[in-house]
Amino acid sequence: MRVFNSPPPSEAQTRTRILQAAQRLFASQGFDGTTTRDLAQAAGVAEGTLFRHFPNKKAILVEVATSGWVDILTDLLTELSEMGSYKAVAQVMRRRMWNFHKNVDLMRVCFMEVQFHPDLRDRIQMEVIDKMTDVAEAFFQTAMDKGIYRQADAKLVAKVFLGMFAIAGFSNNTLMEPDASPEQMQHMAEGLADIFLNGVLAKE
Repeated sequence: MRVFNSPPPSEAQTRTRILQAAQRLFASQGFDGTTTRDLAQAAGVAEGTLFRHFPNKKAILVEVATSGWVDILTDLLTELSEMGSYKAVAQVMRRRMWNFHKNVDLMRVCFMEVQFHPDLRDRIQMEVIDKMTDVAEAFFQTAMDKGIYRQADAKLVAKVFLGMFAIAGFSNNTLMEPDASPEQMQHMAEGLADIFLNGVLAKE
């Protein structure tokens, strides 16, 4: 019986395997606690192959975290643009929180490791968050122009809105238990949306 060996992985597939392994290890062991040998073994490649794709371990962290932030905010702004009404914030928040829950390794790298690397934080701020804030600002300015939201600084509103998702990103360790139920997520989403839309002052 003839046995056909599977073809070797392409360069793109190898790169993806390295990034996926890095995401898992950085999340569980931290950037400093992960060696390039660990990364190579987890990705099933030689260390030399690792360095053929990335000049050093920091470059791998930059790729994981930057692409992760792009994915997080692109998904968020896509949902924002498709929101049924300007008041349906809780629905968007709940779906984003559920997505965070399913991708906890990526969340840990994006929200935790970035704090310890100012150069990476600055890059993400300039290349990702600032651009996404501009898109969100335009969305909220439109709502204000239509009289749905009260007139305010649209850029500040956008930053507050995006900041809520940072809170949700940390929720597995702070606001909510790691094994939170969909009902608990819904409760948190509705609470954050209510505060965002209505503030905290009692109505006169």
